[in-house]
Parts: sequence; structure tokens; C-alpha cells
Amino acid sequence: MEQTSGRPKDIKQVSDVVWEIPPSYKKGMLVPARIYATKKLLAEMDDGVFNQVTNVECLPGIQKYSFCMPDGHWGYGFPIGGVAAFDAETGVISPGGIGFDINCGMRLVTTNLTFKDIQPKLKELVDTMFKIVPAGVGSRGFVDANKQQFKEIMAYGSKWCVENSYGWQEDLERTEGYGRIDWADPEKVSQKAVERGMKQLGTLGSGNHYLEIQVVKAENIFDENIAKKFGIHSAEQIVVMVHCGSRGFGHQIGTDYLRIFEHTMKKYGIEVYDRELACAPFQSNEGQDYYKAMACAANMAFANRQVILHRIREGFSKVFKTDSEKLEMRMVYDVAHNIAKLEEHIVDGHKKKVVVHRKGSTRAFPPHHHELAKLYKETGQPVIIGGSMETGSFLLVGTQKAMDETFGSTAHGSGRTMSRAAAKRQVRGEQLQKDMEKRGIYVKAISMPGLAEEAGFAYKNINDVINAVAEAGISKPVVKLAPCGNVKG
Repeated sequence: MEQTSGRPKDIKQVSDVVWEIPPSYKKGMLVPARIYATKKLLAEMDDGVFNQVTNVECLPGIQKYSFCMPDGHWGYGFPIGGVAAFDAETGVISPGGIGFDINCGMRLVTTNLTFKDIQPKLKELVDTMFKIVPAGVGSRGFVDANKQQFKEIMAYGSKWCVENSYGWQEDLERTEGYGRIDWADPEKVSQKAVERGMKQLGTLGSGNHYLEIQVVKAENIFDENIAKKFGIHSAEQIVVMVHCGSRGFGHQIGTDYLRIFEHTMKKYGIEVYDRELACAPFQSNEGQDYYKAMACAANMAFANRQVILHRIREGFSKVFKTDSEKLEMRMVYDVAHNIAKLEEHIVDGHKKKVVVHRKGSTRAFPPHHHELAKLYKETGQPVIIGGSMETGSFLLVGTQKAMDETFGSTAHGSGRTMSRAAAKRQVRGEQLQKDMEKRGIYVKAISMPGLAEEAGFAYKNINDVINAVAEAGISKPVVKLAPCGNVKG
């Protein structure tokens, strides 16, 4: 297929933060594309975003719109920040709409400590986290699972961890989908993927993954009532955030099925503008095999973050010589932002089952949604949006408007504006580390070039992203969390 590319000339402004590209922009577009962004963020988006979000519009069975969130930037297949839903009967499933790091996601944990409590021990605390939560490419984890145990992890996710003393029972209800996707089938996963994933439980990985110690400032609490319900109750309170996913395991599953789908498309007569959008009919044998394998990677990622939480609790207990229960190290939530799920949504006035792809996008379900645990029925689902290691992150809640407009989806982070190579040309990791420490952020990293890649200037302003989703009404800010200590892969 020959494709149109570049920034559309006929983009239509729907509201201050919603922009629409009509189907006439590109041959084969089945529905319009919508981008959620302020004028400033839209102007900063690379041309690849417009090309990719409209390529997605051409996939069979797409419903309503293809979306890109305000943190959007060029990705593999879909833009990062992409959302698309496909008819469960006639539509497709595409690994490019999920990402290689399947169920990359965020986990947020509270404590009853204040900044005053941790300040004298901050370096010891970060150094301890750096030691007990391995980071970097190829790092080996704390749990030395055998093949049978890893098969159980693929099937049961966080549930396996809790049953094996790597967590608290209450952690499960504080995790998206209770930390387990029940359609997982380990038989659909290659031996190569298993070998890559078996020894990675409890590891951060590399790139933009992190473990961060954060502080709540009084001026950054936007909804005191909801914050208290989530366990964030006072100014100067310390919380811990983790960002990571399924590591090499998920990457291998994505690679395996992309190869299969490249041949599968010919069988089903599917043409795409970009081979990175290789897909299969959702109801086909190939599509269902990938859906079940993807769920295995998602469960591994839930388990990975659960084991990391176990190690964080151990580390805090060691440094402060107090049980983690007494430190009130309770989860706020764990949410995925690289996943596809079969969900029920209103399309053209009727309830319909669709396969929602969220690629660098977070689920944002409203109050009283049937999938939420009782704990979140009144508030709506917690949404965790991570910023750069220099700027801070946000806790928000899902809204009904997100359900009505974006298939219950919102942004996931601040989004890159600069390549890793370009960031390294502008700053050395050693200098960045010193500058951050002067500003009160103590960071430990596996690699100094890797640290330079993650400099704050390489990302969009997280406040701009949050303002956009808040103005659009697709999630509501609760509290901003400022970094004071960080472990980088």
C-alpha cells in the first residue's frame, strides 16, 4: 500500500485539546483519527505520530477513532500514546498496538514516613534499592524460578507471588485485573521466550524504567479527599513508584508473533501501510494464540512488579529497622500501559465487545465500573502517569468522559521529544547526576550514558500533558509526586 505521510493540512480543531484528522487524509482510512493535545503539544509532535495514527485507521474492524494521547510520539507500528479498539468479531489484534514490553506499567506504594524521616538516610535507601532490585540489560532477578514455577507465573501472575510469600493478599485487589489475566496459555509461548524470562523476575530493566522515591508537597495535592482514600494523607509523605514491564520475555513474544503475522496477513487478505502493523483477525487461531501468549507476558510483568515491591518492602525494613507493615507500605495501584483487552464499550449507541489496544496509554475507568475492586468503586480507577526523573509524576483517577470518548483510556507518561543519541550529545551522565543531587535528587544508574539518555529535557513537560488530559476530562489529577531518589536501569 502506498501511503500519505507528513503533517496533515486539513486537521480540524474539535476543542482546545482535541484535534481530528479526516478519513480523506489517507486512502484506506476507515474512521477519523483524534489527537488529544494542547496547541503547544501538537506543534511539538513529530511527523511520525500523524503518519502512524492514520495508518492504524486503515486496520480492519477499527471502531470510532484511532487516538493519540498528549504524550504521543513515534513508536513501532502504533504511535506511543496510541489507543484503538477493534470489533471483537471482525477486527484484528496487532502486536504493534501493544508494544514489545508487554504490560509495561506503573506501581505506586505509600509509606507513613516523611521527608524529614528519610533525608538523613536517603543515600543509604537508594543504594539499598540499587543493590536489591537489579537493573540494566540482561539483569538477573531475585526469584530463581524453575520451568514449572515460571509456567505457573505465566498463568497466575501476582497471585503466584502472594501465594509464595512475595506480597500481601491486599496487593491483588490493588492491581489492574487483580494482577492476573485469566486467558493466559503458556502453551502458546515459545521456549526461547521462556528462557529469556525465567530469570528476570524482580528486575527493572533498562531505558526509561525506574524505581523512584517521591515526596508529596502540600501545594501538589489537588483532591485531598481522593488522595486520603488512596493512602496519601499528609504533606511531606514519602511514596515509592516503580515503572517496568515484562522485560526480554515480552519482547520475545512480540517478535515471535510479528513473524507469524507477516505470513498470516496474506492468508487473510490483509494489507497494511507498515509491516510493523502486522496483525491477524482476532478470532483466527493465530490471533487467539497471540492474545493468550500476550496474557502470559502481562502476568509475568505483574509478577515482576510484585517481586520488586517485595524487595522494596524488605529494603525499607532494613534501612529503618521497622517492619514494612508498621511503615504502612501499602499499594495505591498497579496499572498496565502496554496491553490489549477484550472490553465492552458503547459504540454508536449500543454495547459492543471490542479489543482495546493501549500502547503507551493507561486504562482510566470511572467510578462504579464493574471491573474495579470495591476499594475504587466510589473514586474511579487510580491512574499513574510517570514523568521524567527530574520533573515528577502524577496520580489521577479515571472518568466517565474517558469511557464515553477514548474507550476508557488516557496518557501514560511525559513522552520523549528527543532521541537518546541527541540527549547524550547535550549532557554527560556524570554531570547530570551531580546537577540532580544539587537539586535534592539522588540518583544511582547502571550506566552514565544511559542516565544522560533520560535527562528531563529529552521529554515533554509533564505538567503540559496532565493539563491536556485534565482539560479533556479523560482523567482527573489527584496529586503530583516530586522525586528525591531514583534508581535507573
